[in-house]
Amino acid sequence: MPVPAIEITNLAKRYGEAGPLAVNDVSLTVESGSVIGFLGPNGAGKTTTIKILAGLLSATSGSARLNGFHVVDQRANAMAQFGAVLEGSRNVYWTLSSWQNLIYFGRLKGLRKSAATARAERLLTELDLWERRHQKVGGFSRGMQQKVAIAAALIADPAIILLDEPTLGLDVAATRTVKNWIRTLARDEGKTILLTTHQLDVVEELCDRVAVVSSGRVVTDLPTGTLLSQFRQHDHYEIRVEARAEPVALPDGFTAVRGDEDTVVTGHVQGGDELYALIEALRGQGLPLRSLVQVQPSLEEVFLSLVEEPVHG
Repeated sequence: MPVPAIEITNLAKRYGEAGPLAVNDVSLTVESGSVIGFLGPNGAGKTTTIKILAGLLSATSGSARLNGFHVVDQRANAMAQFGAVLEGSRNVYWTLSSWQNLIYFGRLKGLRKSAATARAERLLTELDLWERRHQKVGGFSRGMQQKVAIAAALIADPAIILLDEPTLGLDVAATRTVKNWIRTLARDEGKTILLTTHQLDVVEELCDRVAVVSSGRVVTDLPTGTLLSQFRQHDHYEIRVEARAEPVALPDGFTAVRGDEDTVVTGHVQGGDELYALIEALRGQGLPLRSLVQVQPSLEEVFLSLVEEPVHG
């Protein structure tokens, strides 16, 4: 069997002897070349877990491996496997220029000067920072600093990329650049990416799998499509009928929103008979049916359901 890119086993982290568990018996296996969304509310243990993977924190118990290398017992080999952008941290040196940062981190990761130079030029050009490569990072905007941090994480062409809120502070164009990079790195170059973000539309668009943590525990870990299908509201429909000014008479639990051309009726039905009865009732009010679709939940709806009512097991 191939060695997993990321393997976390019964990981726990307690701050202080009597403090609460920030990470509580987390186990997670991530195959090479996949993009996994690692989600949870603030304080759920996401960043603590990533910092343990990155060797910045020691676990209270359990273990973590990167491409088979134990992050404690085989630290040097494990640290060579990844690049990271950590939310809330200074990932680069603000007193240096973006060019100096990338060359420094490239050399630190073992690149020859020529290789570091070539990678730095490519990354800064793609991030539209080439013309400002000799300016100090401390004078950049928050979004520009984040771009330099992402470039620094990628400078040594790592097999695993840990991205903690990578699009924080980025404008629409830069966010699109990062998203395209993630697609290319995973699909074309076989990189493994662990992504945390509060922008759940980004996760839904990019991630093969989603693991959700709440109160330090993993409450679900499934392929994105499977997760959405499990929470699919089989009886939730959106019905479009001809717009009209007067109110639409509806059963309890249904709502109607009038637009310029359509009135959109949404709600739950209990089986086909109730759905057909609703359609006939609308027709009886002189509202011809224009469209009917079964509404799928968004990842945001699924996420909120999981963290509000955790499902263990």
